Amino acid sequence: MSQKIYLDGKLVEKEQAQVSVYDHGLLYGDGVFEGIRVYSGRVFRQQDHIDRLYESARAIRLNIPLTPEQMIQAIQETVAANQLMDGYVRLVITRGAGSLGLDIRRTSHPMVIIIADTISLYPEEMYEKGMEIVTASTIRNHPGALSPRIKSLNYLNNILAKIEGTDAGCAEALMLNHLGQVAECTGDNIFIVKNGVLKTPPTDAGILEGVTRNVVLELAMAAGIEVKEIPLIRHDIYVADECFLTGTAAEVIPVTKLDGRPIGTGLPGPVTRQLRTRFQEYVRE
Repeated sequence: MSQKIYLDGKLVEKEQAQVSVYDHGLLYGDGVFEGIRVYSGRVFRQQDHIDRLYESARAIRLNIPLTPEQMIQAIQETVAANQLMDGYVRLVITRGAGSLGLDIRRTSHPMVIIIADTISLYPEEMYEKGMEIVTASTIRNHPGALSPRIKSLNYLNNILAKIEGTDAGCAEALMLNHLGQVAECTGDNIFIVKNGVLKTPPTDAGILEGVTRNVVLELAMAAGIEVKEIPLIRHDIYVADECFLTGTAAEVIPVTKLDGRPIGTGLPGPVTRQLRTRFQEYVRE
């Protein structure tokens, strides 16, 4: 079956899905996006993702040409057209085509792109044994320059940190904020466990408030695990009993080493394993 892409109000063949070279999403990274999982044919936490998408668009003064209800319908039509049972939806809104230059008044109508496909971010072995990460020298965007809570098409900040991670032989890299505190990884939120308490950086630490992050917090509290959203520094991760990352594509994945230092026993810990199991059960409900 050929893949269908939702493009500007229509489902088209993948090979026919084209945008203008004058689109400001391409020229300047001017746009927003969301990554959404599909489990058993159902779009996971769809409303949470839609709410964040429209907030990101509003923050950059981008008017999405569909209502949230129409957007949900378009997502469901794209998933159905591709007969996707378990996979990933990439929802992209660009500023639209225009003339060269930064003036948003010189662009035409914004472009809505929806891609529904399969995804595999990390090998299964990493989920069983844990992953190693390093601290990037590239810091998270200063909130006074560009709010990290905007999920924009300009991902160079994250990409540069990701390059540092891959150069070090790691699949992920830890990013600090302008205060030297732990923010998040290049594509995932970070958690630690210390003396049975689950800790994660707060939203004002320079993080994107992840949908999976919030689900894991809900699952932890429902399981009676004490939860704290507090500022963290690298020392907290070095001396933690456990560490794991959360993200739409990654789900819940253990981290067993930071900057060459084993975390805890050097193996995925019991709280991490419990929350990963609870998350997997939750998405299949």
